[in-house]
Amino acid sequence: MLKGSKLYSVFTGKCPVCHEDKMYKESNPFKLNKIYDMHNRCSVCDTKYKIEPSFFYGAMYVSYGLGVAFSVAAFITSYFIIGLGVIPSFISIIVVLVLMMPINMRLARNIWINLFLSYNKDAKNKI
Repeated sequence: MLKGSKLYSVFTGKCPVCHEDKMYKESNPFKLNKIYDMHNRCSVCDTKYKIEPSFFYGAMYVSYGLGVAFSVAAFITSYFIIGLGVIPSFISIIVVLVLMMPINMRLARNIWINLFLSYNKDAKNKI
C-alpha cells in the first residue's frame, strides 16, 4: 500500500523517513492513557520524532481542520442523507467528535510530522 508516500506514514503511524518502525508505543489509539506515548527515535533509521521542544503543538491546528472536516461530514450524513432534524444532526456532530478524538489526535500528529520530514529509501542503511 503506497509505501514511500506520505499517505502511508500518515495512515499507518510509521516513521516518516524510513516507513519501517512505528512512532507510537501503543498502536491502539483508543487506549486513552497511552495515546500520547511516542518513541523518542526510530529504531531503524534513528530519526528523532520530537524535532524540538513542543514540536507537536502545531498539530493542534491540523487537529482543528480535521475536526471541522469530521463535523461537516457528520452533519451532511445525518441531515441530508439520513434525514434527521437539525438538533439531532448537531448531536451527531458531538458524538462523532468525541468518538473520533483519539483518531483525530493521531492523524493530526502524523500529518504534522510529515510536513517536515520526507521518505528516504536509503535511511535504513545509515545505521
